[in-house]
Amino acid sequence: MLHRLLFGLVAVASLTLVGCAHSPQQLSPQPKLNSPLTAVGQGQPVVVRVADGRPSPVLGTRGGLYPETSAISVTGQDILPKLQAQAEAAVRLLGFTPSANAVNAPQLTLTLAELKYQSPKEGMYVTEADMTATFRVDVQNSSRRYSGRYGASLNQRFGMAPNQATNTKLISDVMSDALTRAFKDPTISQMLAQ
Repeated sequence: MLHRLLFGLVAVASLTLVGCAHSPQQLSPQPKLNSPLTAVGQGQPVVVRVADGRPSPVLGTRGGLYPETSAISVTGQDILPKLQAQAEAAVRLLGFTPSANAVNAPQLTLTLAELKYQSPKEGMYVTEADMTATFRVDVQNSSRRYSGRYGASLNQRFGMAPNQATNTKLISDVMSDALTRAFKDPTISQMLAQ
């Protein structure tokens, strides 16, 4: 009887260990401008829009033994309001006034073009991940137009598979870097000011 009980416990323990699949993670990153901006505007109105240009909310997988079950995603419904708030804050810091529908005002559109999370495919354990974020900024001021792409990447090594909070922070960091690069481009503020 004791032998059968021990065998049962060993079987349960080994099934638990074999099931080292990572569950999917739905992240809610908080991108923030992480550097001061130089004000060049005089309070002129600017129409600020944001868009999600990604083909899918899935960033990638967490890897491990069953990568197909470990998708990491960020939905447009979650991230777009945060990006709208940050884009408007950036426009204010540049010396302009965000406006929903000012007539004949310059327009700035911030598009989340790419957000990726890649873990090595081989191996049972997740020891590192590469993350990238890319934004496209389109500015239109009367007949003049400007379009630029701004990216950031991050390689992170782990002692153990990262949890949802860790991945949320890492994705927030890489998005913040790309966002800050975009708004530090002097061409954008010059285009808005003309």
